[in-house]
Amino acid sequence: MSGRGAIRLPEAIEACLFDLDGVLTRTAAIHAAAWKEVLDGFLRERGARLGVELEPFDIGRDYAEYVDGKQRNDGVRSFLAARNIVVPEGSATDPSDAETVAGIGNRKNERAVALIREASGLAYPGSIRFVSAVREAGLATAVVSASANCSEVLEAAGIADLFDAKVDAIAAQREHLRGKPAPDTFLAAAELLGVSPGNAAVFEDSLAGVGAGRAGQFGIVVGVDRVGHREALRDRGADIVVGDLAELLD
Repeated sequence: MSGRGAIRLPEAIEACLFDLDGVLTRTAAIHAAAWKEVLDGFLRERGARLGVELEPFDIGRDYAEYVDGKQRNDGVRSFLAARNIVVPEGSATDPSDAETVAGIGNRKNERAVALIREASGLAYPGSIRFVSAVREAGLATAVVSASANCSEVLEAAGIADLFDAKVDAIAAQREHLRGKPAPDTFLAAAELLGVSPGNAAVFEDSLAGVGAGRAGQFGIVVGVDRVGHREALRDRGADIVVGDLAELLD
């Protein structure tokens, strides 16, 4: 990579597309905790009815493989399929105690929102420094998140004004965009910023998100390793892997 002022990115890059949870904010840990609480509760109740003990949700393995970076209901489907569990699809208006894909997703969302509202210091300092430097260098910026709470998290973290565009779960549903690992949401963000994929950088901590960046043929895919899965990020297509975005500043 060549330098552009203080930023270590290829010269062809005109825009930076950032995942939210785990890249810009510490909310990945919050989402992982919410997933575990909700899915463990579901597994305990189901196991009790069936008279068996079902293996609990493993944050270290199941979160990264099945739910991280994906739209909420896609994560529910992926995890349940891995455990050979089938429940009705349900609908978005299902109550959070419904044993449906949508109900489980709504329950997880309620718990995550509660935890986010209790949290403080959400933004990673290194991420704030890097995004600020990117903007000072004249590059466009966008947030690309599978979360329906993206706007609330950006406001709570105090970083909403650092981004020119946003593609979240609400936009994906409205525009009928496939979730990660499909590249649709990143491609939509590049289009909003008026740049071609080859001139945009993707920053992702999830395996699904890195896969989306690679599938979209973006100029560079930067994996952000906060939890020790550097090699897995490389295997999914990350060009480089950093522990913090500040490592890309001179």
